[in-house]
Amino acid sequence: MLIRAESITKSFGPLKVLVKADLQINRGDSIGLIGVNGAGKSTFTKILMGVVTPDTGELKRNTERIGYLSQFPEGGTDTVRDVLGRPYGVVDSMLRRMGELEALMSSGADIDWNEVTAEYAALEGEVSRSGNEDLQKQIDAIREVGLDVGLMDREMGTLSGGERTKVALARVIIQAEGCDLLFLDEPTSHLDVDTVEWLEDYLLRSKCAVVVISHDRYFLDKVATRVVEIEAGRTREYRGNYTSFVKKKLADLERLEKERHKLANEKRRQERISEEQHRDNPYSSIHKTRKKMADRIEVPDEPDKVQDIKVKIQSARKSGKNVITADGVSVELGGRLILSDLDLDIQKGDKIGVFGANGEGKTTMVKALIGDIPCKGEIWRAPGAKIVHFSQTHEGLDHQLSAEEQLLKVLGQDRKGDARAMLARMLLTGESVERPIGSLSGGERVRVALSLLLLKESNLLVLDEPTNYLDIPSRHAVEMALNDYEGSILIVTHDRYLLDTVCTRVAEVKGGRVKTFNGTFSEMRGRHPVEELVQDADEYRVVSSFTNWSSQRRYSMGEKVLIAPAELDTFQWAFDNNKLKKTGGRQRKKVTVSEEKKKE
Repeated sequence: MLIRAESITKSFGPLKVLVKADLQINRGDSIGLIGVNGAGKSTFTKILMGVVTPDTGELKRNTERIGYLSQFPEGGTDTVRDVLGRPYGVVDSMLRRMGELEALMSSGADIDWNEVTAEYAALEGEVSRSGNEDLQKQIDAIREVGLDVGLMDREMGTLSGGERTKVALARVIIQAEGCDLLFLDEPTSHLDVDTVEWLEDYLLRSKCAVVVISHDRYFLDKVATRVVEIEAGRTREYRGNYTSFVKKKLADLERLEKERHKLANEKRRQERISEEQHRDNPYSSIHKTRKKMADRIEVPDEPDKVQDIKVKIQSARKSGKNVITADGVSVELGGRLILSDLDLDIQKGDKIGVFGANGEGKTTMVKALIGDIPCKGEIWRAPGAKIVHFSQTHEGLDHQLSAEEQLLKVLGQDRKGDARAMLARMLLTGESVERPIGSLSGGERVRVALSLLLLKESNLLVLDEPTNYLDIPSRHAVEMALNDYEGSILIVTHDRYLLDTVCTRVAEVKGGRVKTFNGTFSEMRGRHPVEELVQDADEYRVVSSFTNWSSQRRYSMGEKVLIAPAELDTFQWAFDNNKLKKTGGRQRKKVTVSEEKKKE
Protein backbone atom coordinates (compact mmCIF):
# COMPACT_ATOMS: atom_id res chain seq x y z
CA MET A 1 0.00 0.00 0.00
CA LEU A 2 1.39 3.40 -1.01
CA ILE A 3 -1.40 5.76 0.09
CA ARG A 4 -4.70 5.23 1.89
CA ALA A 5 -7.29 7.98 2.32
CA GLU A 6 -10.46 7.45 4.36
CA SER A 7 -13.45 9.77 4.81
CA ILE A 8 -11.58 12.84 3.52
CA THR A 9 -13.47 16.13 3.67
CA LYS A 10 -12.46 19.54 2.34
CA SER A 11 -14.29 22.85 2.14
CA PHE A 12 -13.34 26.24 0.79
CA GLY A 13 -15.51 28.68 2.73
CA PRO A 14 -19.15 27.57 2.37
CA LEU A 15 -18.31 25.35 -0.64
CA LYS A 16 -18.01 21.67 0.31
CA VAL A 17 -15.71 20.14 -2.30
CA LEU A 18 -15.13 16.72 -0.71
CA VAL A 19 -17.64 15.15 1.70
CA LYS A 20 -16.46 11.56 2.05
CA ALA A 21 -13.61 10.65 -0.28
CA ASP A 22 -11.87 7.26 0.04
CA LEU A 23 -9.03 5.76 -2.01
CA GLN A 24 -6.29 3.19 -1.55
CA ILE A 25 -3.36 3.23 -3.99
CA ASN A 26 -1.23 0.10 -4.16
CA ARG A 27 1.99 -0.62 -6.01
CA GLY A 28 1.38 -1.19 -9.72
CA ASP A 29 -2.09 0.41 -9.69
CA SER A 30 -3.32 2.32 -12.72
CA ILE A 31 -6.28 4.46 -11.62
CA GLY A 32 -8.45 6.83 -13.64
CA LEU A 33 -9.88 9.64 -11.48
CA ILE A 34 -12.94 11.16 -13.14
CA GLY A 35 -15.75 13.62 -12.44
CA VAL A 36 -17.31 16.76 -13.89
CA ASN A 37 -15.42 20.06 -13.85
CA GLY A 38 -15.33 21.36 -10.27
CA ALA A 39 -15.99 17.93 -8.70
CA GLY A 40 -12.78 18.17 -6.64
CA LYS A 41 -10.43 15.87 -8.58
CA SER A 42 -7.41 18.18 -8.47
CA THR A 43 -8.07 19.06 -4.82
CA PHE A 44 -8.25 15.38 -3.87
CA THR A 45 -5.02 14.71 -5.77
CA LYS A 46 -3.20 17.49 -3.91
CA ILE A 47 -4.47 16.11 -0.60
CA LEU A 48 -3.15 12.65 -1.50
CA MET A 49 0.22 14.21 -2.37
CA GLY A 50 0.36 16.13 0.91
CA VAL A 51 0.23 19.57 -0.75
CA VAL A 52 -3.23 20.43 0.64
CA THR A 53 -4.40 19.53 4.18
CA PRO A 54 -7.86 17.93 4.50
CA ASP A 55 -10.36 19.30 7.01
CA THR A 56 -11.12 15.84 8.44
CA GLY A 57 -10.40 12.20 7.63
CA GLU A 58 -7.47 9.82 7.81
CA LEU A 59 -4.54 9.89 5.41
CA LYS A 60 -1.66 7.41 5.50
CA ARG A 61 1.23 7.80 3.07
CA ASN A 62 3.98 5.19 2.89
CA THR A 63 6.06 6.94 0.23
CA GLU A 64 7.34 10.41 -0.57
CA ARG A 65 8.68 9.25 -3.94
CA ILE A 66 5.86 10.92 -5.87
CA GLY A 67 5.93 12.55 -9.32
CA TYR A 68 3.35 15.06 -10.54
CA LEU A 69 2.21 16.51 -13.88
CA SER A 70 0.16 19.68 -13.40
CA GLN A 71 -3.01 20.36 -15.40
CA PHE A 72 -1.54 23.65 -16.58
CA PRO A 73 2.00 23.41 -18.07
CA GLU A 74 4.40 26.10 -16.87
CA GLY A 75 4.94 29.25 -18.90
CA GLY A 76 6.91 32.37 -18.01
CA THR A 77 10.60 33.12 -18.36
CA ASP A 78 12.01 29.89 -16.94
CA THR A 79 13.89 27.89 -19.54
CA VAL A 80 13.15 24.28 -20.46
CA ARG A 81 16.44 23.37 -18.77
CA ASP A 82 15.29 25.11 -15.54
CA VAL A 83 12.00 23.20 -15.50
CA LEU A 84 13.60 19.83 -16.19
CA GLY A 85 16.29 20.38 -13.54
CA ARG A 86 13.97 21.07 -10.62
CA PRO A 87 14.08 18.66 -7.67
CA TYR A 88 11.71 15.71 -7.91
CA GLY A 89 10.79 12.43 -6.24
CA VAL A 90 13.61 10.94 -4.18
CA VAL A 91 15.92 13.93 -4.86
CA ASP A 92 13.29 16.27 -3.44
CA SER A 93 13.04 14.06 -0.35
CA MET A 94 16.82 14.13 0.13
CA LEU A 95 16.90 17.94 -0.13
CA ARG A 96 14.09 18.25 2.41
CA ARG A 97 15.95 15.94 4.80
CA MET A 98 19.15 17.98 4.35
CA GLY A 99 17.16 21.08 5.29
CA GLU A 100 15.88 19.36 8.44
CA LEU A 101 19.44 18.37 9.39
CA GLU A 102 20.69 21.93 8.80
CA ALA A 103 17.96 23.29 11.09
CA LEU A 104 18.86 20.68 13.70
CA MET A 105 22.57 21.56 13.61
CA SER A 106 21.88 25.27 13.94
CA SER A 107 19.33 24.87 16.76
CA GLY A 108 21.95 24.30 19.47
CA ALA A 109 20.17 21.15 20.62
CA ASP A 110 22.04 18.26 22.21
CA ILE A 111 22.60 15.96 19.21
CA ASP A 112 24.96 13.20 18.13
CA TRP A 113 27.14 15.33 15.82
CA ASN A 114 28.93 12.36 14.29
CA GLU A 115 25.67 10.70 13.30
CA VAL A 116 24.05 13.90 11.96
CA THR A 117 27.08 15.06 9.96
CA ALA A 118 27.61 11.58 8.52
CA GLU A 119 23.98 11.45 7.32
CA TYR A 120 24.25 14.98 5.89
CA ALA A 121 27.47 14.14 4.01
CA ALA A 122 25.93 10.96 2.58
CA LEU A 123 22.87 12.87 1.37
CA GLU A 124 25.02 15.62 -0.11
CA GLY A 125 27.00 13.04 -2.07
CA GLU A 126 23.81 11.40 -3.39
CA VAL A 127 22.37 14.76 -4.51
CA SER A 128 25.65 15.67 -6.20
CA ARG A 129 25.80 12.35 -8.08
CA SER A 130 22.19 12.67 -9.24
CA GLY A 131 22.94 16.21 -10.46
CA ASN A 132 25.80 14.96 -12.63
CA GLU A 133 23.50 12.36 -14.19
CA ASP A 134 20.63 14.82 -14.73
CA LEU A 135 21.84 16.48 -17.95
CA GLN A 136 21.92 13.23 -19.90
CA LYS A 137 18.56 12.24 -18.39
CA GLN A 138 17.11 15.56 -19.53
CA ILE A 139 18.42 15.14 -23.07
CA ASP A 140 17.14 11.56 -23.28
CA ALA A 141 13.70 12.58 -21.93
CA ILE A 142 13.37 15.54 -24.32
CA ARG A 143 14.14 13.26 -27.26
CA GLU A 144 11.74 10.58 -26.05
CA VAL A 145 8.75 12.96 -26.07
CA GLY A 146 9.64 14.08 -29.60
CA LEU A 147 11.16 17.52 -28.90
CA ASP A 148 14.40 18.94 -30.28
CA VAL A 149 17.27 19.27 -27.80
CA GLY A 150 17.75 22.80 -29.16
CA LEU A 151 14.70 23.84 -27.10
CA MET A 152 16.61 23.37 -23.82
CA ASP A 153 17.47 27.08 -23.51
CA ARG A 154 14.12 28.41 -24.80
CA GLU A 155 11.82 30.17 -22.32
CA MET A 156 8.66 28.21 -21.50
CA GLY A 157 6.48 31.20 -22.37
CA THR A 158 7.69 31.09 -25.99
CA LEU A 159 6.57 27.48 -26.52
CA SER A 160 3.21 26.30 -27.83
CA GLY A 161 0.72 24.59 -25.51
CA GLY A 162 1.66 21.20 -26.96
CA GLU A 163 5.39 21.86 -26.53
CA ARG A 164 4.90 22.96 -22.90
CA THR A 165 2.93 19.79 -22.18
CA LYS A 166 5.70 17.69 -23.75
CA VAL A 167 8.30 19.43 -21.55
CA ALA A 168 6.14 18.57 -18.54
CA LEU A 169 5.96 14.97 -19.77
CA ALA A 170 9.76 14.90 -20.14
CA ARG A 171 10.01 15.97 -16.50
CA VAL A 172 7.66 13.13 -15.56
CA ILE A 173 9.97 10.68 -17.37
CA ILE A 174 12.92 12.00 -15.34
CA GLN A 175 10.89 11.75 -12.13
CA ALA A 176 9.61 8.25 -12.84
CA GLU A 177 13.03 6.66 -12.31
CA GLY A 178 13.01 7.76 -8.67
CA CYS A 179 9.29 7.45 -7.94
CA ASP A 180 6.82 4.87 -6.71
CA LEU A 181 3.76 6.85 -7.79
CA LEU A 182 2.85 9.32 -10.56
CA PHE A 183 -0.09 11.75 -10.48
CA LEU A 184 -1.01 13.07 -13.95
CA ASP A 185 -3.60 15.87 -14.17
CA GLU A 186 -5.07 16.09 -17.70
CA PRO A 187 -1.87 14.79 -19.35
CA THR A 188 -3.36 14.59 -22.87
CA SER A 189 -4.41 18.26 -23.14
CA HIS A 190 -2.72 19.86 -26.16
CA LEU A 191 -1.05 16.57 -27.16
CA ASP A 192 -1.39 15.18 -30.67
CA VAL A 193 -2.63 11.63 -31.28
CA ASP A 194 0.84 10.12 -31.79
CA THR A 195 2.15 11.58 -28.51
CA VAL A 196 -0.93 10.40 -26.60
CA GLU A 197 -0.40 6.88 -27.93
CA TRP A 198 3.28 7.09 -26.97
CA LEU A 199 2.25 8.13 -23.44
CA GLU A 200 -0.15 5.18 -23.19
CA ASP A 201 2.68 2.77 -24.04
CA TYR A 202 5.12 4.58 -21.71
CA LEU A 203 2.76 4.28 -18.73
CA LEU A 204 2.25 0.61 -19.52
CA ARG A 205 6.02 0.04 -19.38
CA SER A 206 6.45 2.12 -16.22
CA LYS A 207 6.80 0.30 -12.91
CA CYS A 208 5.23 3.26 -11.05
CA ALA A 209 1.67 3.24 -9.81
CA VAL A 210 -0.29 5.82 -11.79
CA VAL A 211 -3.28 8.04 -10.95
CA VAL A 212 -4.62 9.90 -13.99
CA ILE A 213 -7.18 12.71 -14.00
CA SER A 214 -8.56 12.81 -17.52
CA HIS A 215 -11.62 13.52 -19.69
CA ASP A 216 -10.06 11.57 -22.59
CA ARG A 217 -12.19 8.43 -22.77
CA TYR A 218 -9.93 6.54 -25.18
CA PHE A 219 -6.92 7.31 -22.98
CA LEU A 220 -8.75 6.07 -19.87
CA ASP A 221 -9.71 2.90 -21.73
CA LYS A 222 -6.08 2.22 -22.66
CA VAL A 223 -4.53 3.12 -19.28
CA ALA A 224 -6.90 2.56 -16.35
CA THR A 225 -7.55 -0.76 -14.64
CA ARG A 226 -9.63 0.96 -11.94
CA VAL A 227 -11.88 4.01 -12.28
CA VAL A 228 -12.71 6.21 -9.29
CA GLU A 229 -15.50 8.74 -9.77
CA ILE A 230 -15.97 11.80 -7.58
CA GLU A 231 -19.61 12.84 -7.47
CA ALA A 232 -21.26 15.14 -4.93
CA GLY A 233 -18.02 15.10 -2.90
CA ARG A 234 -17.98 11.30 -2.56
CA THR A 235 -15.89 8.65 -4.29
CA ARG A 236 -17.10 5.43 -5.87
CA GLU A 237 -14.74 2.84 -7.30
CA TYR A 238 -15.21 0.53 -10.28
CA ARG A 239 -12.90 -2.23 -11.53
CA GLY A 240 -11.95 -2.07 -15.20
CA ASN A 241 -11.44 0.72 -17.71
CA TYR A 242 -13.74 3.64 -18.62
CA THR A 243 -16.02 1.61 -20.93
CA SER A 244 -16.47 -0.95 -18.16
CA PHE A 245 -17.18 1.87 -15.68
CA VAL A 246 -20.00 3.27 -17.86
CA LYS A 247 -21.73 -0.13 -18.07
CA LYS A 248 -21.35 -0.84 -14.34
CA LYS A 249 -22.50 2.63 -13.30
CA LEU A 250 -25.63 2.39 -15.44
CA ALA A 251 -26.36 -1.01 -13.90
CA ASP A 252 -25.79 0.45 -10.40
CA LEU A 253 -28.12 3.38 -11.05
CA GLU A 254 -30.81 1.05 -12.38
CA ARG A 255 -30.45 -1.25 -9.35
CA LEU A 256 -30.54 1.65 -6.87
CA GLU A 257 -33.62 3.14 -8.55
CA LYS A 258 -35.44 -0.23 -8.38
CA GLU A 259 -34.48 -0.57 -4.70
CA ARG A 260 -35.64 2.97 -3.93
CA HIS A 261 -38.91 2.35 -5.76
CA LYS A 262 -39.45 -0.96 -3.90
CA LEU A 263 -38.82 0.64 -0.47
CA ALA A 264 -41.08 3.59 -1.28
CA ASN A 265 -43.92 1.21 -2.29
CA GLU A 266 -43.47 -0.87 0.87
CA LYS A 267 -43.49 2.26 3.06
CA ARG A 268 -46.70 3.47 1.41
CA ARG A 269 -48.26 0.00 1.81
CA GLN A 270 -47.51 -0.11 5.54
CA GLU A 271 -48.83 3.44 6.00
CA ARG A 272 -52.02 2.55 4.12
CA ILE A 273 -52.57 -0.56 6.28
CA SER A 274 -52.01 1.53 9.42
CA GLU A 275 -54.61 4.09 8.27
CA GLU A 276 -57.13 1.35 7.44
CA GLN A 277 -56.63 -0.34 10.83
CA HIS A 278 -57.09 2.96 12.63
CA ARG A 279 -60.21 3.79 10.59
CA ASP A 280 -61.75 0.33 11.12
CA ASN A 281 -60.95 0.18 14.85
CA PRO A 282 -60.20 3.71 16.16
CA TYR A 283 -60.10 2.56 19.82
CA SER A 284 -57.36 -0.02 19.23
CA SER A 285 -53.65 0.75 19.19
CA ILE A 286 -52.79 -2.03 16.69
CA HIS A 287 -52.36 0.52 13.91
CA LYS A 288 -49.41 2.02 15.79
CA THR A 289 -47.34 -1.13 15.20
CA ARG A 290 -47.85 -0.77 11.46
CA LYS A 291 -47.01 2.91 11.68
CA LYS A 292 -43.71 2.10 13.42
CA MET A 293 -42.93 -0.47 10.72
CA ALA A 294 -43.50 2.21 8.06
CA ASP A 295 -41.36 4.73 9.93
CA ARG A 296 -38.46 2.27 10.12
CA ILE A 297 -38.32 1.97 6.31
CA GLU A 298 -35.79 4.50 5.10
CA VAL A 299 -36.28 5.46 1.48
CA PRO A 300 -33.10 6.90 -0.09
CA ASP A 301 -33.43 10.35 -1.60
CA GLU A 302 -33.64 10.57 -5.35
CA PRO A 303 -30.16 11.22 -6.79
CA ASP A 304 -29.50 14.82 -7.70
CA LYS A 305 -30.23 15.52 -11.33
CA VAL A 306 -26.92 15.88 -13.13
CA GLN A 307 -27.07 19.00 -15.24
CA ASP A 308 -25.66 18.73 -18.75
CA ILE A 309 -25.03 21.52 -21.20
CA LYS A 310 -27.75 21.78 -23.85
CA VAL A 311 -26.41 22.12 -27.37
CA LYS A 312 -28.66 22.50 -30.41
CA ILE A 313 -26.85 23.92 -33.42
CA GLN A 314 -28.99 25.84 -35.91
CA SER A 315 -28.74 24.76 -39.52
CA ALA A 316 -29.15 27.33 -42.28
CA ARG A 317 -30.77 26.47 -45.62
CA LYS A 318 -28.76 23.68 -47.18
CA SER A 319 -25.99 24.53 -49.60
CA GLY A 320 -25.51 22.81 -52.96
CA LYS A 321 -24.05 19.32 -53.26
CA ASN A 322 -20.45 20.61 -53.21
CA VAL A 323 -19.63 22.99 -50.35
CA ILE A 324 -15.86 23.50 -50.78
CA THR A 325 -13.55 22.04 -53.43
CA ALA A 326 -9.76 22.39 -53.17
CA ASP A 327 -7.50 21.44 -56.10
CA GLY A 328 -3.69 21.48 -55.89
CA VAL A 329 -3.64 23.90 -52.95
CA SER A 330 -0.37 24.82 -51.25
CA VAL A 331 0.31 27.19 -48.35
CA GLU A 332 3.53 29.03 -47.54
CA LEU A 333 4.06 30.94 -44.31
CA GLY A 334 7.23 32.85 -43.44
CA GLY A 335 9.00 31.38 -46.45
CA ARG A 336 8.26 27.80 -45.30
CA LEU A 337 6.06 25.42 -47.26
CA ILE A 338 3.39 24.17 -44.82
CA LEU A 339 1.05 22.29 -47.18
CA SER A 340 1.37 21.15 -50.78
CA ASP A 341 -0.91 19.53 -53.38
CA LEU A 342 -4.01 19.53 -51.19
CA ASP A 343 -7.04 18.03 -52.95
CA LEU A 344 -10.22 17.93 -50.89
CA ASP A 345 -13.91 17.87 -51.74
CA ILE A 346 -16.32 18.74 -48.91
CA GLN A 347 -19.82 17.68 -49.89
CA LYS A 348 -23.20 18.36 -48.31
CA GLY A 349 -23.56 16.30 -45.12
CA ASP A 350 -19.87 15.39 -44.85
CA LYS A 351 -18.44 15.19 -41.34
CA ILE A 352 -14.67 15.23 -41.75
CA GLY A 353 -12.21 14.88 -38.86
CA VAL A 354 -8.70 16.30 -39.30
CA PHE A 355 -5.85 15.02 -37.14
CA GLY A 356 -2.05 14.96 -37.12
CA ALA A 357 0.98 15.90 -35.04
CA ASN A 358 1.31 19.39 -33.56
CA GLY A 359 2.83 21.85 -36.02
CA GLU A 360 1.97 19.82 -39.14
CA GLY A 361 -0.46 22.46 -40.45
CA LYS A 362 -3.98 21.31 -39.48
CA THR A 363 -5.18 24.77 -38.46
CA THR A 364 -3.38 26.30 -41.45
CA MET A 365 -5.27 23.93 -43.76
CA VAL A 366 -8.74 24.85 -42.47
CA LYS A 367 -7.94 28.57 -42.49
CA ALA A 368 -6.86 28.30 -46.14
CA LEU A 369 -10.04 26.40 -47.03
CA ILE A 370 -12.33 29.07 -45.55
CA GLY A 371 -10.26 31.95 -46.96
CA ASP A 372 -8.71 33.30 -43.76
CA ILE A 373 -5.15 33.03 -45.13
CA PRO A 374 -3.79 33.25 -48.71
CA CYS A 375 -2.79 30.14 -50.64
CA LYS A 376 -1.87 28.92 -54.10
CA GLY A 377 -4.02 26.60 -56.19
CA GLU A 378 -7.78 26.59 -56.68
CA ILE A 379 -10.43 26.73 -53.95
CA TRP A 380 -14.11 26.94 -54.84
CA ARG A 381 -16.70 27.74 -52.15
CA ALA A 382 -20.41 27.34 -52.79
CA PRO A 383 -22.21 30.73 -53.03
CA GLY A 384 -24.77 29.45 -50.52
CA ALA A 385 -22.16 28.29 -48.00
CA LYS A 386 -22.70 29.82 -44.58
CA ILE A 387 -19.51 29.09 -42.65
CA VAL A 388 -19.12 29.40 -38.88
CA HIS A 389 -15.58 29.01 -37.53
CA PHE A 390 -14.81 27.90 -33.95
CA SER A 391 -11.17 28.67 -33.13
CA GLN A 392 -9.23 26.70 -30.50
CA THR A 393 -7.79 30.02 -29.26
CA HIS A 394 -11.32 31.52 -29.11
CA GLU A 395 -10.23 34.52 -31.16
CA GLY A 396 -13.78 35.91 -31.21
CA LEU A 397 -13.86 36.38 -27.45
CA ASP A 398 -12.98 39.72 -25.87
CA HIS A 399 -11.33 38.77 -22.57
CA GLN A 400 -12.18 42.16 -21.05
CA LEU A 401 -15.92 41.60 -21.45
CA SER A 402 -18.12 39.35 -19.33
CA ALA A 403 -19.86 36.36 -20.94
CA GLU A 404 -23.16 38.26 -20.80
CA GLU A 405 -21.68 41.37 -22.44
CA GLN A 406 -20.12 39.21 -25.17
CA LEU A 407 -23.50 37.71 -26.12
CA LEU A 408 -25.30 41.04 -25.95
CA LYS A 409 -22.93 42.38 -28.62
CA VAL A 410 -24.46 39.81 -30.98
CA LEU A 411 -28.05 39.71 -29.69
CA GLY A 412 -28.52 43.40 -28.95
CA GLN A 413 -28.37 45.23 -25.62
CA ASP A 414 -32.11 44.88 -24.98
CA ARG A 415 -32.02 41.05 -24.91
CA LYS A 416 -30.41 40.44 -21.55
CA GLY A 417 -32.90 37.69 -20.67
CA ASP A 418 -32.12 35.77 -23.87
CA ALA A 419 -28.38 36.08 -23.23
CA ARG A 420 -28.77 34.74 -19.68
CA ALA A 421 -30.96 31.87 -20.91
CA MET A 422 -28.41 30.89 -23.57
CA LEU A 423 -25.56 30.92 -21.04
CA ALA A 424 -27.65 28.92 -18.56
CA ARG A 425 -27.98 26.19 -21.20
CA MET A 426 -24.16 26.03 -20.99
CA LEU A 427 -24.33 25.85 -17.15
CA LEU A 428 -22.99 29.40 -16.88
CA THR A 429 -24.96 31.29 -14.24
CA GLY A 430 -24.53 33.83 -11.44
CA GLU A 431 -21.02 35.16 -10.95
CA SER A 432 -19.61 33.21 -13.94
CA VAL A 433 -21.79 35.26 -16.28
CA GLU A 434 -20.60 38.58 -14.85
CA ARG A 435 -16.84 37.98 -14.50
CA PRO A 436 -14.42 38.99 -17.30
CA ILE A 437 -13.94 36.11 -19.73
CA GLY A 438 -10.18 36.30 -19.11
CA SER A 439 -10.74 35.18 -15.50
CA LEU A 440 -12.83 32.11 -16.41
CA SER A 441 -11.50 28.54 -16.50
CA GLY A 442 -10.64 26.87 -19.79
CA GLY A 443 -13.87 24.85 -19.76
CA GLU A 444 -15.98 27.95 -19.03
CA ARG A 445 -14.38 29.84 -21.93
CA VAL A 446 -15.15 26.97 -24.30
CA ARG A 447 -18.79 27.10 -23.20
CA VAL A 448 -18.97 30.87 -23.84
CA ALA A 449 -17.51 30.28 -27.32
CA LEU A 450 -20.07 27.51 -27.92
CA SER A 451 -22.85 29.90 -26.84
CA LEU A 452 -21.77 32.33 -29.57
CA LEU A 453 -21.66 29.48 -32.09
CA LEU A 454 -25.27 28.53 -31.23
CA LEU A 455 -26.45 32.05 -32.10
CA LYS A 456 -25.36 31.74 -35.73
CA GLU A 457 -27.02 29.83 -38.55
CA SER A 458 -24.65 27.79 -40.69
CA ASN A 459 -24.46 24.96 -43.17
CA LEU A 460 -20.71 24.39 -42.68
CA LEU A 461 -19.14 24.23 -39.24
CA VAL A 462 -15.36 24.54 -39.07
CA LEU A 463 -14.32 23.54 -35.55
CA ASP A 464 -10.77 23.64 -34.16
CA GLU A 465 -10.49 21.54 -30.95
CA PRO A 466 -14.11 22.10 -29.80
CA THR A 467 -13.91 19.67 -26.86
CA ASN A 468 -10.69 20.96 -25.24
CA TYR A 469 -11.16 21.58 -21.47
CA LEU A 470 -14.69 20.12 -21.47
CA ASP A 471 -15.59 17.37 -19.01
CA ILE A 472 -16.98 14.05 -20.24
CA PRO A 473 -20.74 14.89 -19.99
CA SER A 474 -20.16 18.18 -21.86
CA ARG A 475 -18.14 16.39 -24.56
CA HIS A 476 -20.98 13.92 -24.95
CA ALA A 477 -23.49 16.77 -25.36
CA VAL A 478 -21.34 18.38 -28.08
CA GLU A 479 -20.99 15.03 -29.89
CA MET A 480 -24.75 14.47 -29.83
CA ALA A 481 -25.34 17.96 -31.23
CA LEU A 482 -22.80 17.43 -34.02
CA ASN A 483 -24.40 14.09 -34.92
CA ASP A 484 -27.80 15.80 -35.13
CA TYR A 485 -26.48 18.77 -37.13
CA GLU A 486 -27.84 18.72 -40.70
CA GLY A 487 -25.03 20.68 -42.33
CA SER A 488 -21.41 19.77 -43.15
CA ILE A 489 -18.64 19.69 -40.55
CA LEU A 490 -14.85 20.02 -40.70
CA ILE A 491 -13.30 19.27 -37.27
CA VAL A 492 -9.65 19.60 -36.24
CA THR A 493 -9.21 17.46 -33.13
CA HIS A 494 -6.93 15.14 -31.17
CA ASP A 495 -9.98 13.60 -29.48
CA ARG A 496 -10.04 10.05 -30.87
CA TYR A 497 -13.48 9.39 -29.38
CA LEU A 498 -14.89 12.39 -31.26
CA LEU A 499 -13.21 11.20 -34.47
CA ASP A 500 -14.91 7.82 -34.09
CA THR A 501 -18.39 8.89 -32.93
CA VAL A 502 -19.02 11.90 -35.18
CA CYS A 503 -16.79 11.75 -38.26
CA THR A 504 -17.64 9.72 -41.35
CA ARG A 505 -14.37 10.70 -43.08
CA VAL A 506 -10.95 11.49 -41.61
CA ALA A 507 -7.93 13.36 -42.95
CA GLU A 508 -4.40 13.01 -41.58
CA VAL A 509 -2.01 15.96 -42.05
CA LYS A 510 1.58 14.76 -42.14
CA GLY A 511 4.76 15.98 -43.82
CA GLY A 512 2.95 18.73 -45.70
CA ARG A 513 0.48 16.28 -47.27
CA VAL A 514 -3.13 15.41 -46.48
CA LYS A 515 -4.26 11.80 -46.63
CA THR A 516 -8.02 11.16 -46.53
CA PHE A 517 -9.95 8.03 -45.61
CA ASN A 518 -13.65 7.14 -45.88
CA GLY A 519 -14.45 5.86 -42.40
CA THR A 520 -13.60 6.49 -38.76
CA PHE A 521 -10.22 7.07 -37.13
CA SER A 522 -10.11 3.53 -35.70
CA GLU A 523 -10.96 2.04 -39.08
CA MET A 524 -8.19 4.07 -40.71
CA ARG A 525 -5.74 2.74 -38.12
CA GLY A 526 -6.98 -0.82 -38.72
CA ARG A 527 -8.34 -1.26 -35.18
CA HIS A 528 -11.82 -2.45 -35.97
CA PRO A 529 -13.46 -4.57 -34.62
CA VAL A 530 -11.12 -5.06 -31.64
CA GLU A 531 -10.64 -2.95 -28.54
CA GLU A 532 -7.24 -2.47 -26.90
CA LEU A 533 -7.26 -2.12 -23.15
CA VAL A 534 -4.97 -2.54 -20.17
CA GLN A 535 -5.60 -5.14 -17.48
CA ASP A 536 -3.79 -6.26 -14.33
CA ALA A 537 -2.07 -9.48 -15.42
CA ASP A 538 -0.91 -12.26 -13.06
CA GLU A 539 2.56 -13.74 -13.51
CA TYR A 540 2.90 -17.50 -13.99
CA ARG A 541 5.93 -19.81 -14.26
CA VAL A 542 5.89 -22.56 -16.90
CA VAL A 543 6.22 -25.85 -15.00
CA SER A 544 6.19 -28.02 -18.13
CA SER A 545 6.71 -26.94 -21.75
CA PHE A 546 3.59 -26.53 -23.90
CA THR A 547 2.24 -24.79 -27.00
CA ASN A 548 -0.65 -22.32 -26.86
CA TRP A 549 -2.41 -23.16 -30.12
CA SER A 550 -4.56 -20.00 -30.01
CA SER A 551 -1.48 -17.81 -30.40
CA GLN A 552 0.79 -20.45 -31.99
CA ARG A 553 3.30 -19.67 -29.22
CA ARG A 554 5.66 -22.25 -27.67
CA TYR A 555 6.38 -21.82 -23.93
CA SER A 556 9.51 -23.40 -22.39
CA MET A 557 9.91 -24.79 -18.86
CA GLY A 558 10.96 -22.08 -16.38
CA GLU A 559 9.72 -19.24 -18.60
CA LYS A 560 7.57 -16.56 -16.97
CA VAL A 561 4.38 -15.41 -18.67
CA LEU A 562 1.89 -12.62 -17.88
CA ILE A 563 -1.76 -13.62 -18.32
CA ALA A 564 -4.54 -10.99 -18.21
CA PRO A 565 -8.19 -11.85 -17.38
CA ALA A 566 -9.15 -11.46 -21.05
CA GLU A 567 -6.63 -14.19 -21.98
CA LEU A 568 -7.56 -16.82 -19.37
CA ASP A 569 -9.67 -18.88 -21.78
CA THR A 570 -6.79 -19.34 -24.22
CA PHE A 571 -4.63 -20.82 -21.45
CA GLN A 572 -7.33 -23.07 -19.96
CA TRP A 573 -5.78 -26.29 -21.31
CA ALA A 574 -2.43 -25.37 -19.71
CA PHE A 575 -4.15 -24.68 -16.37
CA ASP A 576 -6.12 -27.96 -16.51
CA ASN A 577 -2.92 -29.93 -17.18
CA ASN A 578 -0.85 -28.16 -14.49
CA LYS A 579 1.50 -26.56 -17.01
CA LEU A 580 1.48 -23.20 -15.19
CA LYS A 581 2.03 -22.11 -11.60
CA LYS A 582 1.20 -18.65 -10.27
CA THR A 583 4.24 -16.80 -8.87
CA GLY A 584 2.38 -13.99 -7.07
CA GLY A 585 3.78 -11.30 -9.35
CA ARG A 586 1.49 -8.85 -11.09
CA GLN A 587 1.96 -6.27 -13.85
CA ARG A 588 -0.11 -4.15 -16.26
CA LYS A 589 -0.50 -5.64 -19.74
CA LYS A 590 -2.14 -4.40 -22.95
CA VAL A 591 -4.57 -6.89 -24.50
CA THR A 592 -6.98 -6.85 -27.43
CA VAL A 593 -10.59 -7.89 -26.99
CA SER A 594 -12.83 -8.65 -29.98
CA GLU A 595 -16.34 -7.23 -30.26
CA GLU A 596 -17.70 -10.78 -29.93
CA LYS A 597 -15.74 -11.34 -26.72
CA LYS A 598 -16.95 -8.01 -25.27
CA LYS A 599 -20.59 -9.03 -25.91
CA GLU A 600 -20.04 -12.25 -23.96
